[in-house]
Amino acid sequence: MSTLATQPAAAAILVDPNSKIAKKILVLGATSGIAEATCRIWAAEGAQMFLVARNAEKLAAVAADLKLRGASYVGTAVADLDDTDKHAELLTHAVNSLTGMDIAYLAHGILGGQARGEQDFEHAAQIIYTNFLAPVSLLTWLANYCVQRHAGVIAVLSSVAGERGRKSNYIYASSKAGLTAFLSGLRNRIDREGVTVMTIKPGPVNTSMTAHMNIRKADVKKVAATIVKAIDKRVDTLYVPIIFLPIMFIVRHIPERIFKKLNL
Repeated sequence: MSTLATQPAAAAILVDPNSKIAKKILVLGATSGIAEATCRIWAAEGAQMFLVARNAEKLAAVAADLKLRGASYVGTAVADLDDTDKHAELLTHAVNSLTGMDIAYLAHGILGGQARGEQDFEHAAQIIYTNFLAPVSLLTWLANYCVQRHAGVIAVLSSVAGERGRKSNYIYASSKAGLTAFLSGLRNRIDREGVTVMTIKPGPVNTSMTAHMNIRKADVKKVAATIVKAIDKRVDTLYVPIIFLPIMFIVRHIPERIFKKLNL
């Protein structure tokens, strides 16, 4: 069940006519490593943000940090984003608190355990529900909100893992593949309405979620900076770091008779 713990709605802010108007940003899954690093950049720009996450203590710490870094408003709600029945209420409250929304940034997701999921269907189903079905609910509401206003950017963290299933993480990969396909169709439907749907495909990034992985990982600050710039440019699809664009092109085109023999 969701627990709504909120701050008062944003007060009116006097804006210097010569300065940029503060962005109004909704962040779902705000305590993830990539989301937090991205929010720090927006805070330094004076953005108004509404943060949603499950862990109340960590969410409060992130919110306090963003205020110190220059955010002009930070509202919060503690909620389990897997609870789709509460999405409409939660999102309505968040947008009302911001008195509008320019950007919705969806970073909700889990890595889960491949080995466990191979033996435990419930765990596999949880990975797919959290990474795909719950975001579909959130995206449906957000898309309809933006279409009504013919404006907005919906930026979503998917993954390069979704480009092709590998034996080491095909449960997680399949959830991200589904999310990427959904975002592609959503973009095709609402781009003509003035709404940008942005699919962000990071490779491994140095965050707490990947701390146990003994692989080369991208610096989270650099990844966040790239994401902010791409959102400002209203990019459709972003591979970050960019080296994964040619890498995944190659991976996608390896013949299946060869790919199935690889130890990936």
